[in-house]
Amino acid sequence: MAETPPTDSVSPGGSTADDLLERARPYRNELLAHCYRMLGSVHDAEDLVQDTYLRAWRASDRFEGRSSLRTWLYRIATNACLTAIEQRGRRPMPSGIGAPSDPERPVTESPEVPWLEPIPDSMFSGDQPSDPASVVVSKSSMRLALVAALQHLPPRQRAVLLLRDVLKWRAAEVAELLDSTTASVNSALQRARAQLEQASPVEEELTEPTDPAMRELLDRYASAFEKSDVTAIVDLFKEDAVWEMPPFPQWFRGREDIVRLVSTQCPIGPDQGLMLPTSANGQPAFGLYNLQEDGSYHPFHIQVLTLQKGQVAHVSAFFGDALFSAFGLPEIVRPDEVPERLAERH
Repeated sequence: MAETPPTDSVSPGGSTADDLLERARPYRNELLAHCYRMLGSVHDAEDLVQDTYLRAWRASDRFEGRSSLRTWLYRIATNACLTAIEQRGRRPMPSGIGAPSDPERPVTESPEVPWLEPIPDSMFSGDQPSDPASVVVSKSSMRLALVAALQHLPPRQRAVLLLRDVLKWRAAEVAELLDSTTASVNSALQRARAQLEQASPVEEELTEPTDPAMRELLDRYASAFEKSDVTAIVDLFKEDAVWEMPPFPQWFRGREDIVRLVSTQCPIGPDQGLMLPTSANGQPAFGLYNLQEDGSYHPFHIQVLTLQKGQVAHVSAFFGDALFSAFGLPEIVRPDEVPERLAERH
């Protein structure tokens, strides 16, 4: 899935700390992807990448160039992530911690749980196929189901699997990074693969968003939720579809239960929703807004969709206004900014 780390050395050659940071700048996106896969939080990942560069700057005089600069940065970032996980714990999704819920029972938040977060594709939109970071931030390695499954692994197993299977490092390189042995790394990788296979992330369609059939499906989906059209929603979901929505620990399986949930507990009525398209974790996504009395729309949640065979198989709806900011979505959509297709209905 990714390239092998480069073997070329970077000699300090009397370089200043600022010079080293300038040479380290091209690795920022792939370090962000690595920290996100380790931590399951876009905000934590950004903090840890910033911390990685700060640590590298402070320790620049100890960088002797025996390994590549990229390897040295990954050592700092991975160890920082392992420390963060020890302090904060893993970030689950609701479907990973309990059984499906009854859509007739009121949902209640659990804000004390550090839930998994999506990451905007826009953070990696500048990567080109020739960019060394482009493979390690590829769509298949960032899928939400994979990141959620990784959260079930012990921290060091998580690091080993990512370094070996995503970044394609050699076992000896991973052992050196983790101050371990090759035998221990190989054993951890075997256990991690077995546990990840049990979590069995769903197979998803990796169709490009420009594909006409996918575009038509997403347009129908957005329209169904903006109109709160129950009949249309039923047609769009797979029979065994899953709906979950952190920070609510309740989750729902089956399109009939999903429709009952939307019909009975969603406060957005017919023609009161606004869906703005975006993308997260290499998947189609929408920011859902709720119509207010003054005609403006306010953030409600961000939906990340998993598609299978022309239907919606899974929706992860993430609540939290801070995520709208991370995705570059507006805090408020004012009446004069409402898309024409909606303005005609109001």
